[in-house]
Amino acid sequence: MKKLLFVLFLCSVTAILCAQSSDKLFNRKDLTGWTIHGTEKWYVDKGELVCESGPDKQYGYLSTDKNYKNFILTLKFKQEANGNSGVFFHSSIEGTKISGWQVEVAPVNHFTGGIYESYGRGWLIKPKPEDEKRLKYGKWNKMKIKVAGDEVTTWLNGHQMVYLKDAKIGKGEGFIALQIHEGGGIKVRWKDFKIKEMP
Repeated sequence: MKKLLFVLFLCSVTAILCAQSSDKLFNRKDLTGWTIHGTEKWYVDKGELVCESGPDKQYGYLSTDKNYKNFILTLKFKQEANGNSGVFFHSSIEGTKISGWQVEVAPVNHFTGGIYESYGRGWLIKPKPEDEKRLKYGKWNKMKIKVAGDEVTTWLNGHQMVYLKDAKIGKGEGFIALQIHEGGGIKVRWKDFKIKEMP
């Protein structure tokens, strides 16, 4: 009995420590901890973060005020209109010219979960065509991104989309950012952001 209680105690402590080490990036009330770049729309609605094309129909970004090196990020997104967006990491920006790497969020058959290098080598890896079917367009999707040194792995709805090992990524550093693509007509909802930093 004592052994069982000890095991249960250890499990409880582990759960508490895990919860404490996981940081919620979004407070569901406002954009505290984030910075808007560009003139596109970023706002909170019903406890969800929304990005929407503005009248200028240009690129727009919402970046974390904090930089992240090695981490596991989970979030949910729902594409309400043309869902051409993305999640940048190890990024920096001047105006709306962003440098870094993007995990794609896009309509079906446009490489959601793939990794693109902005103002650099372009597409580094794309998901397999059959894996693109994991995207539930117009519904909530769960994305997971793991960045550990020079390795990046992405998952969509519990399915691994890509794995990439790249020395340049390993040397990179910077913030995390959400993107809204140019062209207009875009609206994406986001929620349940959680990030766990790693050594």
